[in-house]
Amino acid sequence: MKPTILTVATLALAFPLHAQDTRVLTPSGDPAPIRAVKLIQAGGGAAQLERVFFGQVVARETVDLSFEVGGRLIMFDAQEGQFLDEGTQIAAMDLAPFERAVERATLQLAKANRDLTRAQTLAQSNVASATQAENAETARDLAVVSWREATDALEDATLHAPFRALVASRLTPNFANVTPGQPIVRLHDMSEVCVEIDVQERLFQSLTDVASLSFVGTSPLFDGEVPLALREFNAETQNIGQSYRVTLALPSNQVPKAIIPGASMTVTARLRNTDTTAITLPPSAVQVTSDGAQVMVYVPNADNEDGTVALVPVSVTSANGTTLTVTGLGPDQWIVGAGVQMLRDGETVLPFTGMSVE
Repeated sequence: MKPTILTVATLALAFPLHAQDTRVLTPSGDPAPIRAVKLIQAGGGAAQLERVFFGQVVARETVDLSFEVGGRLIMFDAQEGQFLDEGTQIAAMDLAPFERAVERATLQLAKANRDLTRAQTLAQSNVASATQAENAETARDLAVVSWREATDALEDATLHAPFRALVASRLTPNFANVTPGQPIVRLHDMSEVCVEIDVQERLFQSLTDVASLSFVGTSPLFDGEVPLALREFNAETQNIGQSYRVTLALPSNQVPKAIIPGASMTVTARLRNTDTTAITLPPSAVQVTSDGAQVMVYVPNADNEDGTVALVPVSVTSANGTTLTVTGLGPDQWIVGAGVQMLRDGETVLPFTGMSVE
């Protein structure tokens, strides 16, 4: 009986000693509690970088309208700040001189047609030479050109809005004598409302995948974010700041009536990593050694209550110097989000699910 009792006592003492060898001990020799760690799923947080820019609303184009002919201005119906639909008449000259020019050209054309008919008849009867008939035909053609010029001048004596426009300023007073090409009114083309931002040279040149870039705008005139479409960029840098001017377009169905050029808008540019296994991490989640960058991958145990962590090598890049983009992980893997330097390879940990108050 005594040998049996001694054997049982020896085994009972051996188990605790073995457990203490596999657990982290406190300075007093007691087993340390299992650490709780914050976990991040590699496939659940694809890297997305954001930049915020100050934007300014601009018109698609700003043009100065003018007459192609000269005359006296007698009608000018365009108030500054007024919206005009496409085709709306803005200004008109005194049409009487142009109407008389059209009548004169019409009479000259009729006379030229009669002269041509008579010359051709005489030439066929050998009474007049063929050269005279040809000269009469040339005179008729010149009369046609003169009639077209007079008709075009009559049409050019009125100005119409070539697009949906916002009157920026009146450049000539009414009832003034104007010359061809003299600016009459300045219009903003509001058929498409745009937003301009200045992008720094370093950020602009680092962009290689335009398809992964998206823009949204926020303003007190809108409820929430509004998607913006990339239209164009100025291929020359600004003199101050060494930046490029980028033009974005607002959706035509989301443009409020109160918006005018010069209004401010906050533009957010988002660049999403095309690698679905990429994840943005704080520097505390990555451990850099002589062997390269490593992260702690969490592997749950059978009961899913706790698990173990293991060091896995990864590839690390940084676009802004404050966050790290890690690739090389499977989409279903969980990694430790912070405190990697406090863990050991193979250590048992608990997933952190938040603070609880009892």
